Amino acid sequence: MRVTVFGIGYVGLVQAAVLAEVGHDVVCVDVNVERVENLKKGIIPIYEPGLTPLVQRNFDAGRLQFTTDAELGVKHGRIQFIAVGTPPDEDGSADLQYVLAVAKTIATYMVTPKIIVDKSTVPVGTADKVGACVSTVLKERGLDLGFDVVSNPEFLKEGAAVADCQRPDRIVIGTDSPAVESKMRELYAPFNRNHEKLIVMDVRSAELTKYAANCMLATKISFMNEMANLAEKLGADIEKVRQGIGSDPRIGYHFIYPGCGYGGSCFPKDVQALVRTAEKVGYVPELLKSVEAVNSRQKEKLFTHIQAYFGGDLLGKKIALWGLSFKPNTDDMRDASSRVLMESLWAAGAVVQAYDPEAMNEAQRIYGTRSDLTLMGTKESALNAADALVVCTEWNAFKAPDFDLVKERLSHAVIFDGRNLYDPAMLEQQGIAYYGIGRGRSVLSFS
Repeated sequence: MRVTVFGIGYVGLVQAAVLAEVGHDVVCVDVNVERVENLKKGIIPIYEPGLTPLVQRNFDAGRLQFTTDAELGVKHGRIQFIAVGTPPDEDGSADLQYVLAVAKTIATYMVTPKIIVDKSTVPVGTADKVGACVSTVLKERGLDLGFDVVSNPEFLKEGAAVADCQRPDRIVIGTDSPAVESKMRELYAPFNRNHEKLIVMDVRSAELTKYAANCMLATKISFMNEMANLAEKLGADIEKVRQGIGSDPRIGYHFIYPGCGYGGSCFPKDVQALVRTAEKVGYVPELLKSVEAVNSRQKEKLFTHIQAYFGGDLLGKKIALWGLSFKPNTDDMRDASSRVLMESLWAAGAVVQAYDPEAMNEAQRIYGTRSDLTLMGTKESALNAADALVVCTEWNAFKAPDFDLVKERLSHAVIFDGRNLYDPAMLEQQGIAYYGIGRGRSVLSFS
């Protein structure tokens, strides 16, 4: 099938490459000239395992094209994906200006019927707005062309997006049209062979499904962080609690790891957006507001522990930081806990020596050159003459360090572990003070 994807950011690029891989003819359209030219040269704008060879292979084969020519893109595909960003407005609601701009562009150039697919994460009711926008432009052009607007939300995890797209656990299609459903089934047939993965529903339910999924996962994380904070007060070990509740199949082990807060492009934005959506229809989403509040406080936990350990005086202290990205296997630092921590440390007069396997360039882009941040070439060099080690991201490279080396290089033998990677008893036996989230000395500090 001939497919067009507007927006070659994270979602659009992955979706386009995976569709091309199974044989579809895909044209990607973006207004960013530099990004388009770089992609033609094989320069991928994001780090995502497996994405670079996938893009290059399908570009070389001619199944994947990149262009800034919107008219070409509209004429190319019977199916038109909208995969542009929906950044939060000042009040936290989703900003639809880019989605509606693409809808207007499609309507401006279409001369045959189109299926317009909302792939972007959008609030309930967006399909109606897209449809109204397209109808208005077509009317202005004096055309009576048929079109359909479909909700087809993505459920990709950063760091595993290619695999998630190639082997989806569900494909949600929001449409009331049997003809459109048939076309979408044809599009996704290569991904639907082992067992039925398509879940077809009305458009508004599909739009809400995306937000509900991310908000449920965010809720699980904030719940466990709340339990970890309570464990610190009660003298319990949250890791033991996690194992105890995770063994219940009704709960499971997924997303019940306590830590220093969630971040990224989805959870913070989507929780805020659903809160605003609820408020606009007169409903007070008390649980979602609490999820957001708990997460905001959780991002301050590591700084609180560090400040308490050093008696409230961090002036001139040098902190080694392992992990800048909001999660492993990505270079994304949007709403990362590391950013909250570093900015608190700097405000208190401390300096940071940081290392991340993939997010160093992103950190440089965000913070530029500043005297209180040094980006180090290895995790070991980040320890040099540091007063303490802090772990913010659970990269595999951080899970089994040389603790003798850590102890040797630190001025104070202390680790603040924001992801509970290490065994408190083992580290204490080696003479390293260990502060985790709801375990280790954190329990003793706040009981």
